[in-house]
Amino acid sequence: MATSSVAVAPRKPLEDPLAHLPCSTVQEFRKGQVIYNQDQPSASLYLVLEGKVKMSRLAADGQQVIVGIYKTDEFFGESAFLNLPQRLEQAAAMENTRVMSWTAAEIEDIILKRPQLGIALLQILAQRALDIKDRIESFSVDNIAQRLARSLISFSGHMGSQEKDGSVHIVPFTHESLSQYVGTSREIVTHYMNQFRRQGYVRYSRRAIVLYPDALQEWLRQNA
Repeated sequence: MATSSVAVAPRKPLEDPLAHLPCSTVQEFRKGQVIYNQDQPSASLYLVLEGKVKMSRLAADGQQVIVGIYKTDEFFGESAFLNLPQRLEQAAAMENTRVMSWTAAEIEDIILKRPQLGIALLQILAQRALDIKDRIESFSVDNIAQRLARSLISFSGHMGSQEKDGSVHIVPFTHESLSQYVGTSREIVTHYMNQFRRQGYVRYSRRAIVLYPDALQEWLRQNA
């Protein structure tokens, strides 16, 4: 019996927005300094040149919820294109940080001349939407310990450095920041981080978090 197969087109490489953007204004921010917030909303698209930026929003109860953390060569501030009267987001430097920025009008003008930039930015936003979808799904089905484990694994892939023993070193997030990302209290995050440490899945200090993502992934499978 003959079988038919469906040809799968090879995956095209993503467009690089930096190939279509000219150099622009560079700003420096100290650790903890606000880049923009609801009182002075973003009017530009930003590129992280050095450091890390935390994006957060105010929840209905007034608590800060971290919606994204951006590292070198990543963009943020895309809400500038919406020109909404109220934007409850805030971007702040997690460490000493340098960024380059282009106003929304400048980006629109560049896209008219270089349409590939529009495709590149659309790809970034599409991937960001998929990541948010995964987080929403985790909030729907996972308990807090599982959400924390998935967040740590995600950070290890996004901004970690692999070591020979299989561990991954990532920047030292405070338990307060992790709680704002996971959607719980600092005390509960501390409880589960201590539990993960006792079980050998993580080690952490003021300098770094050392994570064993394969072991933590296995823990997730066993506790699904």
